[in-house]
Amino acid sequence: MEESTIDTPEEDNTAAEAASPEAAREAKAGDQLPQRCGLVAIVGRPNVGKSTLLNALVGQKVSITSSKAQTTRHRITGIRTVENAQFVFVDTPGFQTKHAAPLNRTLNRTVQGVLADVDVVLFVVEAGRFGLDDAKVLALMPSGEYAKPVFLIANKLDAVHRRAELAPWLKGMQDRHSFAEFVPLSAKKDKDVQRLLGIIKPYLTEQPWFYEEDALTDRTDKFLASEIIREKLFRLMGDELPYTSTVVIDKFEEEGNLRRISASIVVEREPHKGMVIGAGGERLKRIGSESRQELETLWDAKVFLELWVKVRSGWADDEAHLRSYGYE
Repeated sequence: MEESTIDTPEEDNTAAEAASPEAAREAKAGDQLPQRCGLVAIVGRPNVGKSTLLNALVGQKVSITSSKAQTTRHRITGIRTVENAQFVFVDTPGFQTKHAAPLNRTLNRTVQGVLADVDVVLFVVEAGRFGLDDAKVLALMPSGEYAKPVFLIANKLDAVHRRAELAPWLKGMQDRHSFAEFVPLSAKKDKDVQRLLGIIKPYLTEQPWFYEEDALTDRTDKFLASEIIREKLFRLMGDELPYTSTVVIDKFEEEGNLRRISASIVVEREPHKGMVIGAGGERLKRIGSESRQELETLWDAKVFLELWVKVRSGWADDEAHLRSYGYE
């Protein structure tokens, strides 16, 4: 049995004429700065703030964030073009070290594939902390002739109350790996994000941009819709719901400024379905309402959203199901 909910919802040439020949030549020289472009991976253990950092670097949400570990399951590309530089960021699932289920093996292959392709790696940790799971991710960094510049990104700096304690921690980190750069920051502070972009820029290759100047992501609106719904699901459910739950878009139609979406929240057990629906269907309605509002803001369009809850026992342990749900 399945349950559902529906949530509805003249050109001014004065400046050009007045511009001096000298100003025109200067503008042209600026346009001729060599373009820079490169792939930048964002890696780290689950729940260190990678998706929050990606969204801040791009300037718009392209990856979901949640206090629940392991919410990013797909390789997500975010794009930011500033002056002559185009940064192509790749977010990754937090590398899984505790379980060997097919879902986790798929996520880990994604991380390893990313590291082979990129120009720069942002290794994200919590400032002042370094545990066994962090060490296992650090051990994946390519070495020898395949070595890439690795930046140590000490995130959540605002949570460190005694900054003096960071000095011995940093020395210990430098002994663990030859980091190209050390960048302490808070991904929630724009000045820190702008500083990081400036540090990355010289590491980008002088080559033509991969994408148009105004591009933000290579993911489709359909994919972003599933991610936004999944984010609301985990934020509202907290630790009640196993992270093996997922969202599948069954229908996505565009009619002018209207988006019609039908999506299924897939859980593994019947009791999980009841938890998602909530008393009187209130929790499912809230998931739908918050998702619709965010999608309308993201696309500047009206959204008609229909949500269903379906039970698919063992989907996360089935390679065929994983592929059918879009896992790489």
